[in-house]
Amino acid sequence: MILVAAGLALLAAFAFAVSAVAEQSASAQLSDPEAQGFGLVVNLLRSRVWWAGFLGDLGGFGAQAAALAFGALLLVQPLLVTSLLFALPLGARHHGRRMRRSELAWAGVLTVALAVFVLAGNPARGVARTSFAAWLPLLIAVGAVVGGCFGASRLARGTLRAVLLAVAAGALFGVAAALTKSAVDLLGRGFVPFATSWEVYALAVVSLTGTVLQQAAYHAGDLQVSLPTTTVLEPLVAGVIGVTLLHERVRADGAEWVLIGLALVAMTVATVVLARDSSREATGDQKGAAGP
Repeated sequence: MILVAAGLALLAAFAFAVSAVAEQSASAQLSDPEAQGFGLVVNLLRSRVWWAGFLGDLGGFGAQAAALAFGALLLVQPLLVTSLLFALPLGARHHGRRMRRSELAWAGVLTVALAVFVLAGNPARGVARTSFAAWLPLLIAVGAVVGGCFGASRLARGTLRAVLLAVAAGALFGVAAALTKSAVDLLGRGFVPFATSWEVYALAVVSLTGTVLQQAAYHAGDLQVSLPTTTVLEPLVAGVIGVTLLHERVRADGAEWVLIGLALVAMTVATVVLARDSSREATGDQKGAAGP
């Protein structure tokens, strides 16, 4: 079961990576007036490139849902971070530049840290669902974070705006992952339980909102800024939900907890460095284009 879940999660990671490159390309082509408000959605729906990316998203979501049917959130969601290894080189190639060795190295650090977390933590499955009353405090907290980031992004520009929108999207996608696990369990019980559950409709709203915020982040900044932020935050939020609401467990003791702590620190540092380096390169490109 664990190998099946891991394989499906890696397949989802690849699909999400290809999708991210296509969608970011489509979003970046829009002018600022075209990306304002609901105009962002309308103009993206007219783009064939964006639709290609969206189909990739659907394929990735299908593989992710299947993986969650076999494995815990604490196993599946961290493995999706490997999408960075696919997306960053693809994004660099699309924009006509080579990835620097430092970027590849830090992307590798993210992946290795993730592998350490999965192996040392040895995640155990919990329950697939819990009550709405148990969910409510977490939904309020995530809503406050998303609202705060979105409000602050309205006053920001460039890299900071992209990061704020990516944080909001990543938090929502973490919630969506947990709701997906519940929806898959409900689907196995029959159409009526599936169609009459609050989780399915909450999943639709959360996923749609997260997708719109992700597209806005793609428009605001380079892929190396927004994607690492979203990709790392999503499994962290999903992991918190898995432990606190779905009773998943990290089966670690002694030195294994030290390894887990170091892995989390490494993931955070790698994300910050990737975003910083991308910002510097984008600034350099703008100066070069402006001339002496």
